[in-house]
Amino acid sequence: MQQQILKVKENIKLTENIYRMVLCGEISAIKNSGEFINIEIPGLFLRRPISVCDYDKDSVTIIYKVVGKGTEVLAKATEGDSFDVLVGLGNGYDTSVSGESALLLGGGVGVPPLYNLCKKLIADGKKVSVVLGFNTASEVFYAEEFKALGADVRVTTVDGSFGIKGFVTDAIDDIDYTYFYTCGPEPMLRAVYNKTTTSGQFSFESRMGCGFGACMGCSCKTNFGNKRICKDGPVFVKEEILW
Repeated sequence: MQQQILKVKENIKLTENIYRMVLCGEISAIKNSGEFINIEIPGLFLRRPISVCDYDKDSVTIIYKVVGKGTEVLAKATEGDSFDVLVGLGNGYDTSVSGESALLLGGGVGVPPLYNLCKKLIADGKKVSVVLGFNTASEVFYAEEFKALGADVRVTTVDGSFGIKGFVTDAIDDIDYTYFYTCGPEPMLRAVYNKTTTSGQFSFESRMGCGFGACMGCSCKTNFGNKRICKDGPVFVKEEILW
């Protein structure tokens, strides 16, 4: 983990309440897909944890949903603004166990951390199928970006206004996969847990006080004892999960 001052390079609206921000600076502590950063919001006490969507040697891309005071501040940021950011948090996804055909399942704001993961798996020569789930057509984002990486992409919407009507689990019956990776709201993760036929990795969301395991505020029970979502996760393998 490192504490850095990062500058905004880009902050654009993708949908009605979804934004993409690119932050530039020293981000070498980020090592893996599925990690997160923790942003200090001026005037607010707790930092805001946000998943890493993508990163390179000197920038990190995040995608966030405006849901409260903290993200409202982020949405108003412009090029050149600076934020105090903790980088290199969380364990991230393990791509070494994917096998030859990986299935990626993302729901809503659980989609972003799968993007860099998809990029790495395809660079490693893996076949990647991606299923992205949203409530309605106006909420859909990043489907074309995943396609541009070379993945087979399906989109589901609950109301059927775009793609396949239903949930992400309604679109995987005919997909052959050796392993899966997923991120999204807990009801979706439970459904994926029950529907999938192989092992896989789940990225969980949680309220976090510190983001690096000191406060114990995001502890959860697993089949192997208590673990901290921010430090021991946010990614857990299927066999660890205790609902």
